[in-house]
Amino acid sequence: LGLGAFWEARLEKGREQVPWAKVLQLLVVSRLVAPGSEFRLHRQGFDQSAMGDLLGAGFAVAEKDRLYRCLDRIVEHKAALFDHLRQRWQDLFQARFEVLLYDLTSTYIEGEGEEIPKAKYGYSRDQRFDCRQVVIALVVTPEGFPLAYEVMEGNTSDRTTLRGFLAKIEAQYGRARRVWMMDRGIPTEEVLEEMRTPEREVFY
Repeated sequence: LGLGAFWEARLEKGREQVPWAKVLQLLVVSRLVAPGSEFRLHRQGFDQSAMGDLLGAGFAVAEKDRLYRCLDRIVEHKAALFDHLRQRWQDLFQARFEVLLYDLTSTYIEGEGEEIPKAKYGYSRDQRFDCRQVVIALVVTPEGFPLAYEVMEGNTSDRTTLRGFLAKIEAQYGRARRVWMMDRGIPTEEVLEEMRTPEREVFY
């Protein structure tokens, strides 16, 4: 996917004890092999894996604060990353983007979550109404290639999200004859009316 070169150009080489690229590799491989929190990776995941040998790095690569700081550094490149991936998927897999699937889910937070601004009480798909949560919206192709995502406040109504994602996809990938598929509870009649206008050529 050419991600090595992509991140090499964006993760600056400073005086860090461990290069950010190695921290990112650790995060990605850990998420693919044994999904869990960054704290779990720091506490036990790194020591129970061969990642230290593979990366040529000691435990410093898995320090808790370093893992979280790496996430802060990469999130600002989210739009550029999706542009890069879209082009690679097109080149490698002839992926097409005329049909898009849109859905939302929620994930709850253990503990109070008081320092997480987006953590709110809301409709819990996990039936954990006692916990604060965040809402996650995702746009994917029928093949499963993600095109966009957003983490929103936990009390966000599904029906308020679609307009923003229509604009986001059009701004990032241009206008095209696209078919959107989603649960019937997501769009409002007002947004459907906007989608039906001839100049947008959006179907659902």
